[in-house]
Amino acid sequence: MARSHFFTGLAGLLLFTSLPLVTSTPTIAATVYTGDRLDGAAVIDKLDVSDLPAGQVTKLWFRVTDNAIGQGWYVPVVVVKGAKPGPKMLITAGIHGDELNGISVVQHLAQTLDPKTLSGTLVAVPGLNTPGLMHSTRGFTSDEIGTNGENLNRIMPGNADNGGPASRFAGRLWSNIFIGNADFAIDLHTQSRGGAYPGYVFAQTAEARQIADWLRPDVIGMDAGIEGTVENMLNPAGIPAVTYELGAPEKFDTPMIERALRGIRNVMIGKGMLAGKADLSDPAPFVGNVVTDLASPRGGWAEIKVKLGDDVKAGQAVAVIRNPFGEEIATVTAKTAGHVLSINIDPRTEPGDMVVRLIAWSDSGVCSQAGCPDTSHK
Repeated sequence: MARSHFFTGLAGLLLFTSLPLVTSTPTIAATVYTGDRLDGAAVIDKLDVSDLPAGQVTKLWFRVTDNAIGQGWYVPVVVVKGAKPGPKMLITAGIHGDELNGISVVQHLAQTLDPKTLSGTLVAVPGLNTPGLMHSTRGFTSDEIGTNGENLNRIMPGNADNGGPASRFAGRLWSNIFIGNADFAIDLHTQSRGGAYPGYVFAQTAEARQIADWLRPDVIGMDAGIEGTVENMLNPAGIPAVTYELGAPEKFDTPMIERALRGIRNVMIGKGMLAGKADLSDPAPFVGNVVTDLASPRGGWAEIKVKLGDDVKAGQAVAVIRNPFGEEIATVTAKTAGHVLSINIDPRTEPGDMVVRLIAWSDSGVCSQAGCPDTSHK
């Protein structure tokens, strides 16, 4: 994929001539430094972990694109490069600006890993969507009032040169941070505003399912995916990846964060990056491959009658809808049996809004226990 560059003319020449001369054949890819520093950390235009020092933690700012006033959108990157060789693990969070638990997970993981005992490299990005995080919105809200943002997790791998603002931002993340710096990946999310998930992992392939089993979430969804997501575009690119949903948005949930950290360390043990034995003390996950949304037929105040993780029967009432006077005007019932995967935590409900989401297993579902036939489209 073509890449955009911030430096041309004399500025680019000065940057080039300031680098050490190498007499041997130059490598095709290398970390590109802009020469700037932000909060004491170097700013980069491209990451290549192969040329970073082993046995150390390197903190960087990636200057993704320009914003509307000619300044930069910056994304933090932490590279923990082990003293011993091993795989490269990419962990990302905050591609939706209202989904915050993953940011704390990434921060704690990077702070607690010892590079001297690590085999391989952690590439951690605690906050992909800078404008979305600033505006506390799901989308890439790059305008001045924080509205009308595109979903960065539907337009990967983007177009770094010829797309709109969100597509260029996505394209630069994809080509200059993700590709070449990951042998496998975990993209951390939560449910979006107004809803809540348990610990829930989407898995597409056999390799992704292995990662999901090590993560030990509450639920594993064998899912063919949605084109344009980080996970669904990395898998066809030969980089096994999962999406891990961590509860509810707009807060740091300590138990959920700690559970995710246990699971990620299990993955690192399984991949040979850390010594030790996997911690499988959390309950075995429910595995499903069919998801059903139960929607409200009326607008009003939703009273949810089930909890995350409940098993419901066909015909069971899962929510009632009340009018402003508190009178019951509708009942939402389960069409089929299933496991409660998501619930609304905001009682304000529009007609047609999902109030409860169920997951179940079907032997005739698109995906088997081992994976899905199509890993880039749904």
